[in-house]
Amino acid sequence: MGETDPATFEVVKNALYCAAEEMRVVLAKTAYSPLLKVAGDYSCGLFDVRGEMVAQGPDLPIHLGSMPLAVKAVIEAWRTFEPGDVFIHNDPYFGGSHLPDVNVVSPAFHEGTLLGFACVRAHWPDIGSGTPGSYGASTEIYGEGLRLPPVRLYRAGVLNEDVEQIIFTNVRTPEERRGDLRAQMAANHRGALRLAELARKHGPARLLAIMGEVMDYSERMMRAMLAGLPDGEATFEDVCDGDGVLEEGEKDDRTFRIRMHVIKQGERLTVDFAGTDPQVAGPMNAPLTVTASGIYTALKMVADPTDLVPPNSGCWRPVTLRAEPGMVVHAVAPAPVVYANHEISHRVCDMLFGALAQLVPSRVMACSQGTSAILTLGGVDHRTGGRYVSYETVKGGFGARPTKDGVNGLASGISNTMNTPIEMLEMSFPVRIERYAIVPDSGGPGRWRGGCGVERVWKVLGHASQASVCLERTKSPPFGLAGGRAGAPGRIAVVAPDGTERELVSKGPFTAPPGAEVCMQAPGSGGFGPPAEREAARVRADVVDGYVTPEAAARDYGQRDARALACPACARRP
Repeated sequence: MGETDPATFEVVKNALYCAAEEMRVVLAKTAYSPLLKVAGDYSCGLFDVRGEMVAQGPDLPIHLGSMPLAVKAVIEAWRTFEPGDVFIHNDPYFGGSHLPDVNVVSPAFHEGTLLGFACVRAHWPDIGSGTPGSYGASTEIYGEGLRLPPVRLYRAGVLNEDVEQIIFTNVRTPEERRGDLRAQMAANHRGALRLAELARKHGPARLLAIMGEVMDYSERMMRAMLAGLPDGEATFEDVCDGDGVLEEGEKDDRTFRIRMHVIKQGERLTVDFAGTDPQVAGPMNAPLTVTASGIYTALKMVADPTDLVPPNSGCWRPVTLRAEPGMVVHAVAPAPVVYANHEISHRVCDMLFGALAQLVPSRVMACSQGTSAILTLGGVDHRTGGRYVSYETVKGGFGARPTKDGVNGLASGISNTMNTPIEMLEMSFPVRIERYAIVPDSGGPGRWRGGCGVERVWKVLGHASQASVCLERTKSPPFGLAGGRAGAPGRIAVVAPDGTERELVSKGPFTAPPGAEVCMQAPGSGGFGPPAEREAARVRADVVDGYVTPEAAARDYGQRDARALACPACARRP
C-alpha cells in the first residue's frame, strides 16, 4: 500500500490522540464518584487489533506499561468479537495493575472490519474485600477484593445480567459503581465511534496501516532521543518503609530494599533489578508491568523533556527491564499487590531519576513526594442511612529541578490526579475538613528548593469510620540530588475526641471513632544543588534588566512596595 503521505499521517495521528482525549471528557462528564468525576483517577486509550496502545489521553502515566497487556488479555481470552461487545476485568496478573483499577474494553468496527479497541481503566473506590475502599493489608490477592478475569459483560449489545449481578453484589456502593461503569462504557463508545469515522474517511486498511505507523514513529523518535543521551552505567538503591503487615510482637513495619542498575548504550536503555529483595507478605508487590510504568514515566521525562514523542507502545520498544520473578518488582500470584500499584511505580520512577543523575544531571529532578498518600474512609452515612466509601489521594511536593524550585502540593511522577475540593468531599461523605494547608519548610533545602507537602485533616462525623492508609516515605524521606537535601517525610495520626493523639503505621486499616480527626501530612520533596549556592542563584533570578522582579519585591519588601520596586516591563505582565 505504500507509506502514508506526511500530511495525512499527521492528521490521522492527531485525530487518534484527540479521540483518546475526548474519551476522557466523556468519562468526566458522566462518572458518579468524586474520584473519577473530579480527581480524574483513570486513563483512556485506543489500541490496535493486537492490543498495542496507539494513543493515550492526557491521563495517568502509571498506566503506560500495563494497559496494553490488559487489552491483550481480552484478545487472548475471547479471540472473536462483534459490534456491541463489552469486556471487563481487573486481574493484576493478566495485564491489570491492582483490583480497584477496573478495565473496560470495547472493540471498534467499520462495516464488519475490526479496527482495534477502546479501553478505559478507572479506579473504583471499592471492589470488595474486608475493608471499605479495598485497601486492607492482606497477605494474598484473594483477600483484596473481587478479582475478575477477562469476562464478556455485553454480547452484541445485550447485557450478561449474571456477570453484572456478581460484580455489584460484591461492592459496597453498587449504584455509584454502576454509574462509573456506564461512564467507562460511554467513553469507550465515543472512542470506537471516532475510529469508525476515521475508517469511513480513509478506509479501514489505510487506517490500520497508519495506526502501525504512529507506533513506529514514536519508536524512531524515542530511539533518537535516547541516542542523544550519553552512554554509561549507573546504580541506585532505595529503601521502602514496609508492606503494612506486622509480625506477632512487632510494633513497626520492616523495611525492604530495591536496587537498580541502568545501562544506557546507543539508542537503548536497560534497567536491571538484580539484588532487589524478594516479594513481601503485604501488598507492596508489583507485577512487572506496574514496575515498567514507573520506568517509562521517568524515561519519557528525561529523554523527551519537551514532549515531542507521542506516548504509545512504540515508545517502549528500545527499553528492556530485567527482574527475576518473585522479586518485589516482579510479583507472582497470589502475592497481594494493592499498594504497590502506585507506591512501587512512584519509587522506581524516582530511583531512575537518581540513577540517571549520574549520566545526565541536567535532565533529572530530585525525588518528589514518592507516594500517592492514600486515605480511604467507609461506613454508614448518618445523613442518609446508606453506605459510603471515600478514596482520596493527598498531594505532596514536586521535586526541585536543575534550574528551578520544586512545586508545592502537586501530583508528581506517575500520578496525574487532581485535587478533590473540600466542598465536594463534605457534600459527598460524612466528614468535615478541619485543615488543608501547605506544610511549611517541608521541601528539601538546595540551590533549588524542593516543593512542600500538604496536610489534610478529616473529622469523622456521625458513626465510626473503617479507614485505611497507604503512605510511603515516612521512614525514607524524599532524597535530594547534586548536593540538595531530603524533603520532610510523611506522617499519619489519629486524634481521638478527647484530644489523645496516636501515630499510625504508614499502611493498613484502622478505625476512626465518631468525632476523631485523621491527620495526614504528605511528604515534601528533595532539593537540587548545594543549599549554600541558593542565595547567589536567588539574587540572579530576582533581577531582570537591573530591576527587582515583582515576585521578589513582594516577597522581600511586602506587597505594598512591590509595584514601585519592580521592573516596569515585568510589572506590565498579565
